[in-house]
Amino acid sequence: MTKPFTVSLKAGERVFVNGAVIRAGSKVSLEFLNDVTFLLEQHVMRPESTTTPLRQLYFIVQTMLMDPAAADSTRMVFDASYELLAEAVETPELKEGLAAVSRYVGAGRIFEALRTLRNLYAVEAHVLQDT
Repeated sequence: MTKPFTVSLKAGERVFVNGAVIRAGSKVSLEFLNDVTFLLEQHVMRPESTTTPLRQLYFIVQTMLMDPAAADSTRMVFDASYELLAEAVETPELKEGLAAVSRYVGAGRIFEALRTLRNLYAVEAHVLQDT
């Protein structure tokens, strides 16, 4: 069994839990007692923000989490996008990070994949600035 953890939401904030959208009517703390796939609203990327290859990959992975019913078809899009991106990057930190993302996705650890991608944005920005 997974260790319980708590997520605190302000009034009006949303959290995406196993594909469901939950909005807090007032300040609330939710305690998850078992394994759950969730995404806080502050980590949700909007389509207009997918301006770089890593952000596009993030959006694909995010879709796998937010729409579990379409996860299989979205996984095919991820696999194709990941392969192209992994072949294109030359920076060791990006290569290692992308490999970790692929392992996380393969293991169903979507939240960790998203966090890893967010942590790579600064590296990507530096690489894109130098080109």
